[in-house]
Amino acid sequence: MKPEMRAGGWGGVLALMLLTGALGACREERPPLVGSTAQVRFSQDLVAFPATYEGVSREGTLRVGNAGRSGVRVSWGTVPAPFTVEGLPERVEASAESTVTVRFAPTAPGSYEATLVGTEEGGRTVTLRLTGEGRPVPPCPSPVTCHRFTFDGVKELCVEEVLEDGTACDPGNACVLDAVCRAGRCKGRERTCDDGNACTTDVCGPLDGCMTVSAPPCPGDGACQEGWCDPREGCKLKPAADGSWCGGARGCDTADVCVEGVCRKTNPPDGFLCAPASPCQGEGRCKGSQCVRPKATTLVPDWTYDAAATGKELHDLLVGPQGDVTLTGFFARPLIGATEDAPVEAQVTGRRCMLWNERLLCMDLPQQGSVSLMERTTGTARWTFNLALARPDIAQKVSTLFMARLAVMAPDRLAALFEGYVAGQEPNSLCRLYFLVVLDAAGGMVSAQSLEDPLLSRCDHPHPFGLASDTVGDLYVTFSPTLNSGAPLAAGAPTLVMAFSSDGVERWRRTLPFNGGELGLVRGLLLPEGGTEPLRTSDGEPVASLPRKLGRAVATSEVLVPSPEGATVNPDVVPPQSPTLRGYSVQGLTSEWTYRLPQGASFLSKELRLGAWLEGGVSRTMVLGFAAEDARPVLVGVRAQDGSEAFRCELGYTPRSVPQLFELGPGALTMMDGAQRCGECDPPFAYSKARFQRFTLPGLAPAEEPWPGTFGGPGHDHHEDPVRAAGSSR
Repeated sequence: MKPEMRAGGWGGVLALMLLTGALGACREERPPLVGSTAQVRFSQDLVAFPATYEGVSREGTLRVGNAGRSGVRVSWGTVPAPFTVEGLPERVEASAESTVTVRFAPTAPGSYEATLVGTEEGGRTVTLRLTGEGRPVPPCPSPVTCHRFTFDGVKELCVEEVLEDGTACDPGNACVLDAVCRAGRCKGRERTCDDGNACTTDVCGPLDGCMTVSAPPCPGDGACQEGWCDPREGCKLKPAADGSWCGGARGCDTADVCVEGVCRKTNPPDGFLCAPASPCQGEGRCKGSQCVRPKATTLVPDWTYDAAATGKELHDLLVGPQGDVTLTGFFARPLIGATEDAPVEAQVTGRRCMLWNERLLCMDLPQQGSVSLMERTTGTARWTFNLALARPDIAQKVSTLFMARLAVMAPDRLAALFEGYVAGQEPNSLCRLYFLVVLDAAGGMVSAQSLEDPLLSRCDHPHPFGLASDTVGDLYVTFSPTLNSGAPLAAGAPTLVMAFSSDGVERWRRTLPFNGGELGLVRGLLLPEGGTEPLRTSDGEPVASLPRKLGRAVATSEVLVPSPEGATVNPDVVPPQSPTLRGYSVQGLTSEWTYRLPQGASFLSKELRLGAWLEGGVSRTMVLGFAAEDARPVLVGVRAQDGSEAFRCELGYTPRSVPQLFELGPGALTMMDGAQRCGECDPPFAYSKARFQRFTLPGLAPAEEPWPGTFGGPGHDHHEDPVRAAGSSR
C-alpha cells in the first residue's frame, strides 16, 4: 500500500537531503573530478571586415563556447579603436555558447588589425584576430540649390536630400534679396530699382544689379495728340504740330492733318509729308498736286567678312543691342567685334553661341561638356559650368559628354541640354543619353536630371532639334531621330515633344508624326518648324491645322506669319516659286491677310524677321523677308498689322546662295549667305565657311514682339519675348 503524501511532505524530504549532504561533507573530504578540463573557444579565430568607408560602422556576430566539462571564468583584454567587441561573458558554462558582437567603424582611411585575448582562471588563453580596411569617403556630386548630397556607406552611393525650409541660399541672381529655401527651391524678395526719374526705365540684371536705360517713347493717341515725358509724372499728351498727318487721306489735294490738336480734312500745303520714307527711298513731299519722292537707291553692304577667304569655319552671327557683331562656328573660335577695326578672336573653340544677360554664352567652350558665359567685348569668361565635374555620377554613365543645345528660360534660368555616348559601347554607336540641367545666372545648378523615353532609347541618334521657352520660363524640347550620322544632323520622324517647368519639372510629353526642327512660341502656342499644327503649351494638344508648314515663323501678339511656302536656307535646294506671304490671327488661327509679290518675283529664304520702322511718327512692326525680282535680290517689308507693303529695296550684291541667316541691330541688317552645308539641320551649316554682309538702314530696329525671328529670336536666345502690353503690334 502506497504511503499517503501529505501537505508539506516534499519539504521534509528536501531538508533531510540537504542535512545528509552537510553531514557527509563533514565526515569525508573528496578530491576534484579527475580529467575535468575547461576550454573556451570562438566559432572562428579571425574576423576580416570588408573594406569600409570612414564614418560607416560594420558589425557581425560570432559564438564563444566551452568545450570542457565544467564552467570557467574568463578575463578579457581590450581592443583598440576602430574595433569594438560586445557581449563577452565573464563565465562560460560547459557545453554552452554566447553570442558576441564585433564592430569595425573606421574614422580615417588605412589598414587596421587587432587581437582580442581572453584568459581563463586556470591560465589558458584564447585569441581572436580582427582586421579591416578604412576607405576615404568618395566626393558626392555638387548639389543643386537647396539640396545636399550625403554619402550612404552601406548603399555605397550619394543620396540627395532637400534642405530644410528657411535655410539661407544663394539664388544666383542679384535681383533677389534675403533668399531662403522653400520646398527645395531658393526664393526671396524682388529687388526694387528706382532712380526717381519717370522718363527712364529702371531694370535689374541678375548679374549686374540695378541699371537705368532709356525709356521707350511715350505713345500718342494715334491722331493729333503726341506723347511726351515729364520726369516727375511720366508720360503725358500734347497737341501735335499743325500739319501733321493724322491717318486716313494722305493726298496732296486732300489729306487728314492736325490743326490745333484736332484731326481735320484739308488741302495740305506744299511740303506736306505725303509718303513715308523707306530704307531705300526718302519721304515724299507735296508739290502742288504731286507727291514728289527722291529716286530709290540700291542698298549696298558697308562691311563684308568672307570666311572662305580667311579659311575659318564661321557660319553663324549674333548682333548685340549696341550693334556689335560676333561670328561663330561649329568648334571654331568666335570672332568678337567682327565689324570693328581690331576684332577679338577667342583663345578656345566653342560649338554654338548666343546672347544672354548682355554677354556671350557658348557651349563646349573651353572643352566638351561645358558652357561658358563670356564678356562680349573681351571674350573673358565670367563663369564656366562643367557637368562632368559637377556630377561625376553622370560622367560615369557616359564615355564622352558634350553639349547638345542651350536655351534661355529667364534672366536667371538657363536650360543646358547635355548629350553623351553610352559608357561601354562602341565609339561609333548611335545610342545616346541626355541630361537636362537648369542653371541660374551665376552658373549654379538649379536642377539636373536624366531624360528617358522609348524614342530616346532608340539607337538612331535621337537629337534635340528644337528647344524654346515661353514668357513664364517653361521649357519645350523636341527630339527626333537623325537621317545621317555626322554633323550637321538632318531630322527624321516622329518627333517627341517634352514640356518642363522653369525649375526643370516635367509637365507633359507627346509623340507626333512630323519631322523635327526649330521651335517658336507665341501667347500659349508652340510652333514646330516641321508641323502644320500649332500646339497648346498647356498640354501639347493641336489647336488648328494650317494649309502650310509653319517653318521658321514669326509672330506679333496678334498675327502669326509662317515661312514662305517651299522656301529654304539649304545651299543645294532650288526653292519653288513662292510669291505669297500669309498672316494668321494668333487667337483663332484664321487667315488675316495675304501679301503677294509682283508678277515674276518670288520669296527665296524661309528666314523671316520682325523689325520696327517709323512711319509718320508711329513705330510699325514689319515682316522682313528676301525675294528675287528678275534675278535681283530684294529686301521686302510687309506691315504685320494688315499685310500691306511698306517697301521693296534692291540689294546690291552678287548672291552665293539664298539668304541663309540675318539679324537686325540698331540701324543695320547683317546677313549671311554662301554656307555650303545643310541649314535645316543641327547645328545649322556646320563646318561651312560663309560670307557676312552688313547693310546700313537708318531707322530700322529689332521689333519688340513675342517671337520676332527664327532660331529663337534676336541673339538666338530661344525665348518668347515678353511685351509691354498684349496687342502692341501696329
